[in-house]
Amino acid sequence: MSNEVQGVADFDWEALENGGVTAELSQEELTKKYDGSLSAIVEKDVTKGVVISLNKREVVVNVGAKSDGIVSRSEFRYNPELKVGDEVEVYVENQEDKKGQLILSHKKARAMRSWDSVNAALENDEIVKGYIKCRTKGGMIVDVFGIEAFLPGSQIDVKPIRDYDIFVGKTMEFKVVKINSEFRNVVVSHKALIEAELEQQKKEIISKLEKGQVLEGTVKNITSYGVFIDLGGVDGLVHITDLSWGRVSHPEEIVQLDQKINVVILDFDDEKKRIALGLKQLTPHPWEALNADLKVGDRVKGEVVVIADYGAFVEIAPGVEGLIHVSEMSWSQHLRSAQDFLKKGDVVEAQILTLDREERKMSLGIKQLHPDPWANIEEKYAIGSKHTATVRNFTNFGVFAEIEEGIDGLIHISDLSWTKKIKHPAEFTAIGEKIDVVVLEIDKENRRLSLGHKQLEENPWDVFETVFTVDSVHEGTITEIFDKGAVVALPYGVEGFATPRHLVKEDGSQAKVEEKLPFKVLEFNKGAKRIILSHSRTFEEAKGEETKKASKPAAKKAAPKKVEKAAEPGTTLGDITGLAALKEQFEAQEKKD
Repeated sequence: MSNEVQGVADFDWEALENGGVTAELSQEELTKKYDGSLSAIVEKDVTKGVVISLNKREVVVNVGAKSDGIVSRSEFRYNPELKVGDEVEVYVENQEDKKGQLILSHKKARAMRSWDSVNAALENDEIVKGYIKCRTKGGMIVDVFGIEAFLPGSQIDVKPIRDYDIFVGKTMEFKVVKINSEFRNVVVSHKALIEAELEQQKKEIISKLEKGQVLEGTVKNITSYGVFIDLGGVDGLVHITDLSWGRVSHPEEIVQLDQKINVVILDFDDEKKRIALGLKQLTPHPWEALNADLKVGDRVKGEVVVIADYGAFVEIAPGVEGLIHVSEMSWSQHLRSAQDFLKKGDVVEAQILTLDREERKMSLGIKQLHPDPWANIEEKYAIGSKHTATVRNFTNFGVFAEIEEGIDGLIHISDLSWTKKIKHPAEFTAIGEKIDVVVLEIDKENRRLSLGHKQLEENPWDVFETVFTVDSVHEGTITEIFDKGAVVALPYGVEGFATPRHLVKEDGSQAKVEEKLPFKVLEFNKGAKRIILSHSRTFEEAKGEETKKASKPAAKKAAPKKVEKAAEPGTTLGDITGLAALKEQFEAQEKKD
């Protein structure tokens, strides 16, 4: 204790009351003695003080000066537990205002000490208190030592946060996890404080786990692939396939957030601390509860739960499904997709085709609920009977047509038309169109019909044989020309063929597409439905006949005269030679043909 303080302690206050001390100590000396008893307060500096009283708006702090200082309570909002007797740091703004009041600031004191305090907290792994001021992108802004620190959303709690606003205005404990002095950034975490404690809890919980153990947990998070369950400090996952024996599109169909449920431990990993849980395993497998009398041939009803190109899965009881393959949906033989018959959600009746209780597999059929159309095929679609079919598909060699569902037949390309030469069925008809047919053959074993279209009419070639006789001439139009010749359209819708040399016109030019010319029949083949034509013959043979008639009499009667005329003016050797050459040409041509 200082001498000044000791002197005050020894002062005779009783004598002062009796008026006996005044002579010993003057007023000035007394003031000096009093001032000396106060601590030295330096403006614009940080000092320590003690809270002597506080209310909702103000905190009164004694720093050992002549008067106490007032600090706004808002400067202590980071510390809601502040109480009388607590020591706090304050910044001396002014020793005395107009009212003689000492002006202090706790906020400025914290700001001056903040970076030292923050760095010390990080270095010493200390726990600090902070006031959550507001939300920001990705997290919260926290007041720590007067510094605005960032609290990432992922560092608020070990559990996912669904409502950030409930944390605004709260004072919480944090750990300083990162400081960037250059940019004056501070990152804090509340999650780090509880992770260590949870880690210990996890070890204790995992050490007591056993496969098959049933525990109560709380639904912590729901994802598309499963549900995370809080088992009281450690999390486990119920995969979507382990939620229900039936099919589940999304886990939200089965559970809700914060719901308390019982789960069974399927597996766990001590090192990675992964726990696999099951919910459906708490109930018997639906196949075990399946009616024991159910057998192959029985009819069942169910809902289509999955649809694919190859078939549909039908749930006849929760967790009990049967597959209807696309081939069992219709008696039809042509390829189709299951979506053509059914859609998800349809309720259908089906017949059990196979049933394996051990493998828990079942196959179903719906076509079996209807009579097999091939059972009485010979009666319903007898050979020679006429029907209307739908074109379903093409091949290079013909048309597949369906008379009714399950009754398919092939119209060979050669049976489409008596007269037209068809290269591809698409030239004659189109998929989806109706076509009249006659049954030619029945293959019951392979479920195929041979159909014909041209047979609906009589064979016109019987008539054509009398019309297109050899050497007869007919008018035709060239419809197509290619290397080996040309296709010629003749009367009555029939076509013929002419080789290039038979397409030479009288002026020596070659006939072209769309030209209409007379054609002579060189060959008629009823069996092959072939007519060979020639345009050239229509004028060559006529010209040859005229040449023969003109040349033979002249040779008999006027042979001497020709010789004579050879000397006459106006008759040249070239004229005689040219006529002879033309004759030889025709004769050679006749021999060649």
